[in-house]
Amino acid sequence: MLCAVEAGRRGRRVLLLDHAKAAGEKIRISGGGRCNFTNLNIEPDRFLSQNPRFALSALKRFTQWDFIARVDEAGIEWHEKTLGQLFCDGSSKEIIAMLLDHLSGAGVELRLNCSIHEVLPDGGGYVVHTSSGVVRARSLVVATGGKSIPKMGATGLGYKLAAQFNLPIIETRAGLVPLTFGPHLLERTAPLSGVSVAARVGHGTTSFDEGLLFTHRGLSGPSILQISSYWDEGDGIVVDLCAGKDVAALLSGDRREFGRLSIKNALARHMPEKLAALVVEDAGVAGNLADQSKAGLETIARAAHRWEVRPSGSEGYRTAEVTLGGVDTDALDARTMEAKAVPGLYFIGEVVDVTGWLGGYNFQWAWSSGWAAGQVC
Repeated sequence: MLCAVEAGRRGRRVLLLDHAKAAGEKIRISGGGRCNFTNLNIEPDRFLSQNPRFALSALKRFTQWDFIARVDEAGIEWHEKTLGQLFCDGSSKEIIAMLLDHLSGAGVELRLNCSIHEVLPDGGGYVVHTSSGVVRARSLVVATGGKSIPKMGATGLGYKLAAQFNLPIIETRAGLVPLTFGPHLLERTAPLSGVSVAARVGHGTTSFDEGLLFTHRGLSGPSILQISSYWDEGDGIVVDLCAGKDVAALLSGDRREFGRLSIKNALARHMPEKLAALVVEDAGVAGNLADQSKAGLETIARAAHRWEVRPSGSEGYRTAEVTLGGVDTDALDARTMEAKAVPGLYFIGEVVDVTGWLGGYNFQWAWSSGWAAGQVC
């Protein structure tokens, strides 16, 4: 939508095709219905790609502040939630309404319930066979997103079109997605379903300090969604279940007043009781708090601060917020998003091998890449 607005404002005759019944459906469901539309802390290192610097050009030329200015101009009230994440005070539908208003003002024709059957080159342009007829155009912008949340209509159409025009594809997989456990581990963690804590979750040299939620399938919550984009099947992750605290020091300080408590109940003063039971079991420590040596307390602390687990998989595209991988950035011009070897063909947003962190980064990539293509397409 933003790309179409920009092209329309340049005087181009623009047709926007969408197979959905309503425009901006992923905007509508985002952010719990309030649309986390950007982030104050946009930086290139918060985007994953085979070429992390590819996104820099578009992000610098159409920034979060540029999109915020449009939101302000539309009279949409917003607030910062945490970590620079911006949400509408009201409904995500306000963002959709703003974009639809801009489309109308730019003279863009929006055609909904329109499926794409075939795209073919046509003498320096393109012919698109759709469920509502044949369309010819000098420029074609592919803004089809990834495979995430198929119930919302997500498909791999964009990747098929890229492959049709011989553009390389970086292998795709689900990102920002809950992780799942195998039967043995799940048997131990299932009783914790619904328990949440502030955690630090790490994989390799990357870690995130945000909420963690135990589920009946494994782990979710912002910290898990974030690390999932860096995790590969077969890898382990390290979880600090008591982030920001020094468990050994806390238990040592509790000895005098709470020495008669079981070590599990003593630990439960600083984390959920069911989780404390899991940590104590992992530590292999028994008895009362007063019975524990310094080494015993350090053993418990290690179990709490370095819970090492190996997820068996993820929940996949069904619940993933984004799709990692996509059209190889080496095949695209970073300033225009045009395919280098195919004049007039552009790829923007999630279909490209650029994936942002949780928290408005992927929306900003959509706005920025759409703006960049809209200046020239």
